Amino acid sequence: MSKFATLLSDLVLVESPRWHDDRLVFSDWGAGEVIALDLAGKHAVIARVDAIPFCLDRLRDGRLLVVAGQQLLVRQADGTVSTYADLDAISTKPWNDIVSDGRGNSYVNNIGFDFPQGEFAPGLIALANTDGTVRQVADDLAFPNGMAVTPDNSTLIVAESYAGVLTAYDIDADGGLSGRRVWADLQGAAPDGICIDAEGAVWFAEVPGRRCVRVREGGEILQTIASELGCFACTLGGPAGTTLFATAAAWPDAMTPGSRTGKILAAEVSVPGAGWPG
Repeated sequence: MSKFATLLSDLVLVESPRWHDDRLVFSDWGAGEVIALDLAGKHAVIARVDAIPFCLDRLRDGRLLVVAGQQLLVRQADGTVSTYADLDAISTKPWNDIVSDGRGNSYVNNIGFDFPQGEFAPGLIALANTDGTVRQVADDLAFPNGMAVTPDNSTLIVAESYAGVLTAYDIDADGGLSGRRVWADLQGAAPDGICIDAEGAVWFAEVPGRRCVRVREGGEILQTIASELGCFACTLGGPAGTTLFATAAAWPDAMTPGSRTGKILAAEVSVPGAGWPG
């Protein structure tokens, strides 16, 4: 049975892990930092972001994209940061997760209300193109959270935390989304960050359940790895692509000033990430 081990601790509210160039890159919302961590535990701050929330992914050429407030930022190879796209014309509510596909489409989702104190309203997904233009491509989502794209660039999967489902869309030739359907009904779970493995299953992190869960399309649970902390997001990486990394923290303590319960967890699993070694 797989168990989580701690790779790094004394963090605040950690999110959005991505494996790139033999390091795990993630955001610490509470510290306003983008951090790169290797498997030996060596870590460094590679960018600072003055926004909450802020999530990240990469373009096809490896450049880092960061959702920060009402802007989508890009970090160039020399470390400079500039605006990639403005999002405020679509919504002024909090922007959350981001995923880029292999064709240059970057999908960003919007919570739809002021979490946690605001009254619930449905969220949406926007598409940011390489020319900086942005358009809405999906709506009526119950707290859209983690997102992932299948290796063939045909399907976008999004976690609806308040609906307890993973929802799938077909990705059209122009980057639009169609064919909305329930990919997996999670029977009351609250999925957060997600990733896809080489067998097409999805791992989702869950804060209230304090776990990461591997699920097949249709909803069959394949594996669960428990944690003592709420798990906010997960990704697959490591030398063989079979290390499941999770960002975790005590919830809601992580929102308390001075709290540093955040950790990066890791567990070995049997199936590598989708497209490995891509």
